[in-house]
Parts: sequence; C-alpha cells; structure tokens
Amino acid sequence: MESQDTMPGKKPAKRSKDHVVEKKQEESKKIKISHSSHGTVAGNVLTLGQGDVGQLGLGENVLERKKPAFVKLLPEKMVQVEAGGMHTVCLGLTGNIYTFGCNDEGALGRDTSQEGSDMVPVRITLNEHVVQVSAGDSHTAALTDLGRVYIWGSFRDNNGVIGLLEPMKTSTLPQQVPLDVPIVKIASGNDHLALLSIDGDIFTSGCGDQGQLGRLAECFTNRGGRRGLELLLIPNILRLKAKGSGKVKFHDVFCGAYCTFAISKEGHVYGFGLSNYHQLGTPGTAACYSAHKLTAFKNSTKSWVKFSGGQHHTLCLDSEGKVYSLGRSEYGRLGLGEHGSEKSIPTLIHGLPVITSVACGASVSFAVSKDGRAFAWGMGTNLQLSTGDDDDVWSPVQMSGQQLENREVLSVSSGGQHTVLLVADRGQS
Repeated sequence: MESQDTMPGKKPAKRSKDHVVEKKQEESKKIKISHSSHGTVAGNVLTLGQGDVGQLGLGENVLERKKPAFVKLLPEKMVQVEAGGMHTVCLGLTGNIYTFGCNDEGALGRDTSQEGSDMVPVRITLNEHVVQVSAGDSHTAALTDLGRVYIWGSFRDNNGVIGLLEPMKTSTLPQQVPLDVPIVKIASGNDHLALLSIDGDIFTSGCGDQGQLGRLAECFTNRGGRRGLELLLIPNILRLKAKGSGKVKFHDVFCGAYCTFAISKEGHVYGFGLSNYHQLGTPGTAACYSAHKLTAFKNSTKSWVKFSGGQHHTLCLDSEGKVYSLGRSEYGRLGLGEHGSEKSIPTLIHGLPVITSVACGASVSFAVSKDGRAFAWGMGTNLQLSTGDDDDVWSPVQMSGQQLENREVLSVSSGGQHTVLLVADRGQS
C-alpha cells in the first residue's frame, strides 16, 4: 500500500522532528568558524633548546640547539606552531598538521614505528581543513574550519594516564570530540583542554586535580570520584551566572599549565585552577575549583587581551601592548629583575616595546613585539632563551641568532625544554 504522503490528492505529511533536527545539523555544518586567535600569516619554523626526543625536528643527530635553527623538512609555510611538553605541532597554510617529538602516549597522532620518524616533521592523516592546533604534555588537539575538534594522545594526573575520551584509553590517531555545537577556539594546559563555542560557552576536559576544569566540586576532581573518569574526559560546559545579568558568556579562553583564564563578553577576567604561587591573581594560594571573577585584573583604564601560563607563573597582555607578570619569581621567569619577588597581582614588566603576544614555557617567558622582535627571560638551563648559555635571565633580552637576522617573529611557543618560533622574512608578512 502506498504511504499517505504519496497518494494522489493528498497533502504531503508533515515532516518529522527528526528531519528538522537533521536539517539544522546540515546547516550548521556549513558554518565556517573564525576567531582572532587563528593564525593567518604564513612563515618558517625555528626551534631551539633541548631535543633529545626529537622535539626540535632537526633529525636524529641534533639533540640540542643554543640558537634558533631552521626546520628544513617542513614542506610548506606554517601559520601556527605549538610546543607541547616534549613534542611540537605545526599547522600549515593548507590546513595540514605536521608533528615531531616524543610519541610515547600518541601525542604525534601518527605511526612512528619507522626508526627516526619521530625526530622529523611528518604530516598526520586528518582529512579536514584545520584552522588551529593546541598541545599539552602528552596530548594534541586540532580545530577544523567547521568547528569540529579532534584530539589524540593522552591526559595524565599525578598517578599516570587517565585516558583521552575513554577511561584509561590513549589514542595514537585523531579522534573526534563528541560535541554538538561548533567550537571557535581551543587551548591546552599540560593535561587539560578548554574549548570556546560559537555561542560563547566554555567546555573543559582532562585532568581536574588542581581545579583547572572549573566545573567540578573538589570531591570529584580526583579521577571523577565515585562518578568515574568519564566525568573528566567527556567535555562538559562551564556553568556560571553573574548577579543580575544571567549566564556569563565568553569571547576568549587561555590555559596555563594547571589553570585556565577566560574573558567574558563584558571584559571581566575569570580564572580557575592552581594558584599555589598566586599565579591566578587570587589573594590566597588555595586552588580554585570553580570560576572566580579575578579582582586583581579589574581596571577601568585598560582591557586584558591575552594570557599565558607556565608551571607556576602567568604573563598577561593589555590592550596597550604592555606585559604584566605574576606568580613565582625563581629563575627570573617574571622578568622583574634580579631582586624580583613573588607577585599576587599583575606587575608591569619594564623595558619592553609594544607587544602583540606573550608565551610561557614551564619556567621561561617570551613576548613578541609589534615590530617583529622576540624577547625572552627566565630559566636558562634548557637553552630555550637563545642567549647561548644556561644562565638564568631576570629581565627581558632580545632573542638573537643567525636565523633571526632580517626576519620578523610572528609568534613564539615554549614547552618543557624547547622553544619554537614562527618567522617571516622582513617585508614578506
């Protein structure tokens, strides 16, 4: 018997709700997402520091560089470079991803069984156009132009591997993160991931031990407590209400090693996670397990535009191009001079020109100026600062080296023991 909606003289049956949902999903797939953090200017990649597990991308024979070295084996210009704990991720102009370094828990997202293949850049297989990447200690994430997120590697806590999307399961190849809303920005801490949606919501996943997920009571942060690891590993929304104005919506998010910063659409700064050296700007040193509006960043004369966090310190950039630091002072990581002490509020770093971006490694700090110079300070042990020796640097110094001559620096990223720069020939960017 013919169905009612095909019988002659009958009106077509109403379309089911499922069909409407499918149509909406199809329409959402066509949305091309954008965010001010996406790299658009292409350049070449330089690396320096320690490379004993291949994170410099210079081959098996180069395990250390005191000055920035050109990564020759990348087949195209890059628009973003990210240093993980012991691996490096490069995003090409074509939307392809190249990785090198430590692959013990799958952070490279590709097969490295061929000897030496982890020490040089190789493209990973992900047949979508990627617009942003992020990297942590043992994980990597990628954001596509349609707002989908892929992740590979593993999250860890103080006791070892906790998994990635499923408890105790690592992944050596990209897996799609199960979300039904387009994401416009991704950010990685050492072992957590923050995702900013097109609607201004923040989703978090990964290790929550120090409160860096911002959405769990302390009793659930250790491996999910009685509710299990799924509570940590499946990205979930940060629910936050402001007095009198309802749900807080965000326009940017940043991760420190063990903490998260978020800027609301009204310009307020929120933070959660580890603050044992006041790196969140909180009055006390207790971890924050829920999002706190950070009064240390309240200032009617300026707005905050970028944050980057190391193991125990934070760099902040304001809309005027000035850099501030707070947190632990050892090894010079705050850039406040040899007699600088721990800071619980953002403290201006003197001697820098107008800055457009900041970056932290574990115990090192970097700033990129509007005129394309890079400045570095902090622990010198791993040769990440380009000074040529392993002395600590207590105030910003301009990075130098043959490969930086006649080139402007577009961005810097720093990991546990190495630093990566994206550079362009002067006049080319």
